[in-house]
Amino acid sequence: MFDLYVSQYCPYCKKVMNFLYDNNIEFNLKDVGIEENFEKLVSLGGKDQVPFLNDTDNEVLMYESSDIIDYIKNLQG
Repeated sequence: MFDLYVSQYCPYCKKVMNFLYDNNIEFNLKDVGIEENFEKLVSLGGKDQVPFLNDTDNEVLMYESSDIIDYIKNLQG
């Protein structure tokens, strides 16, 4: 499952979310405006940058919207 850490006003986050929604890909949205999600983001990735993807099935962590989209496209085949 994908956990996507985002900020409400981040255009790069919206880019990734739109891709996921447009392709009917399930994911857990983690708003870093919520303290618990922010703390988890920093503990997983080491910095407070969004968007941040945690692919819990494959144990993959990554930043950068284009990299996240390319990674998911490759998984989808």
